[in-house]
Amino acid sequence: MPEKLVSVAVDGPVGAGKSSIARAAARKLGFIYVDTGALYRAVGLYCRRSGADMSSHDDIAARLPEIRTEIRLIDGVQHIFLNGEDVSEEIRLPEISMAASAVSAVPAVRAALLDMQRKLARENNVIMDGRDIGTVVLPDAEVKIFLTAAPEIRAKRRYDELCAKGVSATFEEVLADLNKRDYDDSHRAVAPLKQAEDAVLADTSGLDFEQSCELVCSIIKEKL
Repeated sequence: MPEKLVSVAVDGPVGAGKSSIARAAARKLGFIYVDTGALYRAVGLYCRRSGADMSSHDDIAARLPEIRTEIRLIDGVQHIFLNGEDVSEEIRLPEISMAASAVSAVPAVRAALLDMQRKLARENNVIMDGRDIGTVVLPDAEVKIFLTAAPEIRAKRRYDELCAKGVSATFEEVLADLNKRDYDDSHRAVAPLKQAEDAVLADTSGLDFEQSCELVCSIIKEKL
């Protein structure tokens, strides 16, 4: 365990395996894992449930006072609560991915969640993943990693994940959604997805899960 608190920022596009790889790396290194994307998914879920106009920043922002998101560790596993309800499974549905992308482009949403994310980093050794962790949320993180893979590889991983959960979708639909999210995330006006100048690029296209975890752990250990 490092003598001082350490923050690791893991950014990258949808389907790159950020959550699962960062979670496994955190477990191996004894860090706390923070899935920031899950917070945006929870906000997106609420807005979708409540009939918000997902194209209206004003409509989405107006609902923020009604939303209370919380991260809880239960038996070492991160759970996301929305107004007291555990929504950890529901926020992973494909339609919620698109809702998350929509709300993440709203400045008021990003501001509301920023303090929560930074507080976790101030108080713990963390591995935090998302789209703008190294560029906006934790610009002074000791370690920054940009995790990616080819679009077709990422779509296949996401498709297999959905199939395993019994979610009906075709590979073509998953790839189309992924390409749209890539475009939206990298072209939004607020905190677009991009590799931080001091981030290490980790391309896992030719790696399996264990190899990807080892790559990320080795990058962290080298930096520390």
